Amino acid sequence: MKTKEFIQLSLTMSKNWATQLLESMKDDPLVQPTPKGGNHPLWVLGHIVHAESFLLDECMQGKPHRFPEFQELFGAGTQPQTDAAKYPGMDQLFAAFDEIRSDTLAYLDTLSDEDFEKKSNAPEEMADFFGTIGKCFSALVVHTSFHAGQVADGRRAAGREPLIA
Repeated sequence: MKTKEFIQLSLTMSKNWATQLLESMKDDPLVQPTPKGGNHPLWVLGHIVHAESFLLDECMQGKPHRFPEFQELFGAGTQPQTDAAKYPGMDQLFAAFDEIRSDTLAYLDTLSDEDFEKKSNAPEEMADFFGTIGKCFSALVVHTSFHAGQVADGRRAAGREPLIA
């Protein structure tokens, strides 16, 4: 398997796993994964979308963030709120996830193996994690999968059986 194929497969699988879990919580999007709170499914979905635009648009392509309206709700360091009225709907966020992931895969398709070593536009203090195009792609896969695990925990907190054992 070539580098690009591995990244494409990983991005597709991480999105499919996350989407399956998130879709299963559309009827209870604010359930938190622990008795002390945590990242509920609605926040997780918005946060994944927001982070992907940071990595694809800003860090990899040097473009403006395409969802600036999500910064205060879903940006790094934000805390999930339990008032659904403060958030966009899950359908809007799923459409944004489909859009950004489609664009991520299209951008990936344009790259050569050498391009993964190119310096990104990430802030210097984030270079260890996002300093090259390859590191940005690695972060996309890990980030989506990491947060999908929080949704799986939220399912359990809601009394639901695991979808993925």
